[in-house]
Amino acid sequence: MKTQSSLRKIILDTDPGGDDIFAFLWLLSLVKQGLAELVAVTSVDGNVGARSTFSSASQILGLTGFQHIEVGRSFPLQKEVVSDAAHIHGADGMGNLSHTLPPATHRFAEARYSDEVIIDQLNALPGEITLVAIGPLTNLAAAEAKSPGILKKAREIVIMAGAFQCPGNISPHAEFNIFYNPEAAQIVFDSRDDIVVMPLDVTRHLILTPDMAQSVTQTNPDSQLAQFLIALCEFMIGTALSYRETGGIPGFLVHDAATLGYLFYPETLMLRRANVRVETKGEWTRGQTLIDYRRSAKVNANAWVALQVDKIGFFTSFLADLKVLFRTDAHRSANAHGSPH
Repeated sequence: MKTQSSLRKIILDTDPGGDDIFAFLWLLSLVKQGLAELVAVTSVDGNVGARSTFSSASQILGLTGFQHIEVGRSFPLQKEVVSDAAHIHGADGMGNLSHTLPPATHRFAEARYSDEVIIDQLNALPGEITLVAIGPLTNLAAAEAKSPGILKKAREIVIMAGAFQCPGNISPHAEFNIFYNPEAAQIVFDSRDDIVVMPLDVTRHLILTPDMAQSVTQTNPDSQLAQFLIALCEFMIGTALSYRETGGIPGFLVHDAATLGYLFYPETLMLRRANVRVETKGEWTRGQTLIDYRRSAKVNANAWVALQVDKIGFFTSFLADLKVLFRTDAHRSANAHGSPH
């Protein structure tokens, strides 16, 4: 249940691909409802390159009327082990649809680095900001390395990452966000003892179907936002079916949205206290996340890990909030073109 007491100041750390964008839009809907404040968006190299994730974040903000929000820029990670996920999300991370949206209003060359944005905001508002990280943890780790102890100044850190009692999605054991930069992930897990983790164990059950997407956009189906959302869904469903991510069900996994489900609808998830470690050296297990299930694990616990999700409750809340965004988008469009009333 949402109440005014759940108002949160949030920094969204993201590498916009398809599921990131749905989480992004859900957050913007919550902001429009007065239930959250988006302090900044910090883009990160991941699903696609640093320039593309920055541009995508800027375009989504512009499309929804939030172009005043700061966007931090990441730096390309020199990786030989793993490539990006453009084959899943499109070359631009948005289903190759970026050309259909208004141009980015933020300039990459003039933007501050994402780790600097995180450090400055946490120092300015200690104990008030929730970090929601839905990409590789490069920016958070860079902030911690540059300013040791800075992540303890966050009110809470919620991440979409890891796979514990299920297969990985980039290797037999590893989830993409961790695998992309496991060293960064371990730095984040070492930074405090209450990291909240939304792993594949729960997100693999969150399949968004075409009917769900249509139900969200029906309030204003001809808007640019609606047409973008439907086209993005079609692209993501195509790749999900190609890579057999949904067991043949037409739809795609909105992994990253689980972070907002936890923050605003915690009753839809069941979490357990855990000691989480990241494999950074294994030849076959690099990027694997491990829970120490031994009796002593809780003594050294560093995380809360979600292992079960109420799918019906999750999607009921998710879709209801997205519909609010489209209703406000319709109102904004009417005002922009002159309402007949």
